[in-house]
Amino acid sequence: MSITATELKANLGKYLQLAEFEDIYITKNGKVVAKLSNPNIDRVKIAKSLIGSIPDTVSYEEAMEERLKEI
Repeated sequence: MSITATELKANLGKYLQLAEFEDIYITKNGKVVAKLSNPNIDRVKIAKSLIGSIPDTVSYEEAMEERLKEI
């Protein structure tokens, strides 16, 4: 959803509630200047995407060692 900064100011409470479920892009002079979003949604999506990414044959310690090598 995209709204103007003026609309956000006038109805902040409404858009805070909507941000729980969808990203809201705030525009000023026709250009996107900010995004209002729920930070917890991103964490849930990331966690769900990781399910099954490490085989059952790999231990937690082995996975951590492999990850640290990449840094």
